[in-house]
Amino acid sequence: MTAITLRRHLTDAGHDSDLIFLLEDIASACRSTAYEVRNGPLKGNLGVADSINVQGEDQKPLDIIANDIFVSTCANSPRLAALVSEEIEEVVWLKEPKKGDYMLFFDPLDGSSNLDTNLSVGTIFSIMQIEEDGNRNVLRRGADQLVAGYALYGPATMMVLAAGRGVQGFTLHQGTGIFRLTQPSMSIPETTNEFAINTARRRFWDQPIRDYVDDCLAGTEGPRGKDFNMRWVASMVAEVHRVLMRGGVFLYPLDDKNRAAGGRLRLLYEVAPMAKIIEAAGGAASTGTERILDLVPTEPHQRVATILGSREEVALLEQMHRKPAEA
Repeated sequence: MTAITLRRHLTDAGHDSDLIFLLEDIASACRSTAYEVRNGPLKGNLGVADSINVQGEDQKPLDIIANDIFVSTCANSPRLAALVSEEIEEVVWLKEPKKGDYMLFFDPLDGSSNLDTNLSVGTIFSIMQIEEDGNRNVLRRGADQLVAGYALYGPATMMVLAAGRGVQGFTLHQGTGIFRLTQPSMSIPETTNEFAINTARRRFWDQPIRDYVDDCLAGTEGPRGKDFNMRWVASMVAEVHRVLMRGGVFLYPLDDKNRAAGGRLRLLYEVAPMAKIIEAAGGAASTGTERILDLVPTEPHQRVATILGSREEVALLEQMHRKPAEA
């Protein structure tokens, strides 16, 4: 039996036609971005561009291309009022906002440092709605998200959505350009024996993170009483997708090197969308001390500590962060 299409799934779920229109525009942008990523070496689009983004990071040519694709493609949506991108310093307002209009938050090419080595990259996106006519407030809690999703540009191009109930995974059929439902009702096991963290930053970690990783690495002889696997891809999309597919926990915590900036990953268009997806799949997402979806941003490019994945591990990490305060 042929898997149902993205459009059929969204229609059957009863979503508003304008929201479906916007999600189909996002799917089209993801298809175009996947094409550019696949052909980057042939078009000479690898390496570093002669520019930096608002984060002060060197831009890749494909960062700029992906951003332009999303802006030009999604701006066609009649109810899309605002765009907030990792690659653009200011909020882009497309129209005078009306109640119920949409705001699109996106990281056009997450993990672009992996491009030159041909490893997985992706796109992260989130949709919220304007609360009242003329309201230009984009600094909203993650809990207010209407839809969160990501695209993964790996061996297969996938789109994963938390839109309504649960989390659904769609795979792009290269011949037809249609996304079809291949991973319905994705869920994260409560327990796991796998974690992902950049151990090169160990000397900067706070004690709770050091203790957690040490306990995991101690294996069956340690306090956890079981062996753990450690993974690190340096692409949040790839890390979160692995957690969704087989469980695990992903950590990019606050540490001595990123503390002044508030963390490493961006709240509005990276962490909050992934937190919504993780929670919708039965997992948990925290800074170590607070639920991520409860955070109210203070500016569009705010950074935040990130711990997300299997519920049991996130709860343990929160408990370990509370210990110093309880002592």
